[in-house]
Amino acid sequence: MMSDRQPGPIPVVFDGVGDLATRMTDAMAAARSAQAHWACVPLAQRVGPLRELRRLIAVNGARLAEASASARLRPRIESLTSEVLPLLEACRFLEREAAGILRPRRPNRWRRPLWLAGVSSEVHREPFGVVLIIGPGNYPLLLPGVQLLQALIAGNAVMLKPGTGGTAASRVLCDLIVRAGLDPQLITLLPEPPDAARAAIAARPDKVLFTGSTHTGELILAQLAPHLIPATMELGGCDAAILRADADLDLVVKALVFGLRLNDGATCMSPKRVFVPQAIAAELEARLKQAFDSPGTRADGTRFFVPRHRSPAASSAIRKLRPLVEDALARGARLIVGAIPANGPTITPLVLAGLSPDAGLLSADIFAPVLALVSVADDEEALRRTNDCPFGLTVSLFTRDERVARSLALRLNAGVVTINDLIIPTADARLPFGGRKRSGFGVTRGAEGLLELTTPKVITFSRGGFRPAFDAPQPGDAEIAQAYLQLRHGRGWKVRWTSLISLVRSISRRGKTSRKTKT
Repeated sequence: MMSDRQPGPIPVVFDGVGDLATRMTDAMAAARSAQAHWACVPLAQRVGPLRELRRLIAVNGARLAEASASARLRPRIESLTSEVLPLLEACRFLEREAAGILRPRRPNRWRRPLWLAGVSSEVHREPFGVVLIIGPGNYPLLLPGVQLLQALIAGNAVMLKPGTGGTAASRVLCDLIVRAGLDPQLITLLPEPPDAARAAIAARPDKVLFTGSTHTGELILAQLAPHLIPATMELGGCDAAILRADADLDLVVKALVFGLRLNDGATCMSPKRVFVPQAIAAELEARLKQAFDSPGTRADGTRFFVPRHRSPAASSAIRKLRPLVEDALARGARLIVGAIPANGPTITPLVLAGLSPDAGLLSADIFAPVLALVSVADDEEALRRTNDCPFGLTVSLFTRDERVARSLALRLNAGVVTINDLIIPTADARLPFGGRKRSGFGVTRGAEGLLELTTPKVITFSRGGFRPAFDAPQPGDAEIAQAYLQLRHGRGWKVRWTSLISLVRSISRRGKTSRKTKT
């Protein structure tokens, strides 16, 4: 294993000259060659370098955070806590759990069907081959980073196309992975422009992981479909927060302000819709307005970062947001926080109330700091309006009644439900993350995410020479089959007892018939 004092070779970087398609084909061939050797390495050895990688990430945490945060004009501390720390926990999770998750599974032989007597089975998890990871620009270290580690530990080679501004963070992480002891030929770092992703798909990877907008996801799926390339799609959302009348409003305001400020609103799990009971709607509006009366303060008075400049991606999101907000205002909504001057830049965060049910803002996938407060009569209306949204990524529930919260959570059509919290619990490396409906399909992270980067292979062993299914059908076989069905699956002991007697008699008659036929 390499020491951090003696850096190894940097990962393969796709920055050559010449025809893009040709270069991509060559890169894919090189990745397949490296992966063929890597897949033969025992799982325990594949997991081995993770401990060293975790140490290297800890030592280089500030460097990683700066590489990620600077491209998005965000504070380094935000990236340290929201990306570097969860990435370290993902390493620890894989160190501890990957071998157990991916080990061969042998079904209990005592529970196998009687007609499979003598047959034992194994289910092995094998890597897909070359996995293409198309990363996002909003969290360019954590999101593709966890996917990259899981793909490698599963035995795959990886082509990584960073999102806008994500190359610096990806480059540092890949360098640390190689220094931890992994073969640099297993990682191909692609350029950021969309042409690179299209060329990589044309080179036929074995699986694609995409994190990004729903619209871009549709375009990628259209390119994958003719080749039947499987994919995991982590797409956008228009996430909701549901408040009950007994919610702790101090906690609610802190949570909503946190969601608005985190990454300048460019977080797919940040609530965009807040369903609040009519009885506490006015109080919530007043508290949120107060929370932003003093620029740069939260409801509890502590300072938080207010960007003086926005990245190009954030500025683009604000431009897309503005017409939606103007439409909502034209339909009767009220602006509580923020402003949209006629001849000036949009002042965010934006908090609106009194939206009409058909306002486009309530079903838009926008990465911007905006909240739409919607008054509801009761829990049932909140559930219905939450589930009516075309997206189903996460939902946050706020109530003091845990029993009711659990009951409501089971009725929500979303991939993740957090109770009395938002965003932070989803960073748990042990948990899968994924959405429903237009928020995507498949999961990343956790045991389920690791398994998604493998494909199952079933191996069966048949011992002895008894193979009755190979023989030609004989008179009485139908009676034997029917008696067996009732014996194994009939209802009540009387039916099963009768079926057992019928089965024994049918087998006996078949045996006599077979002996007569032979003589």
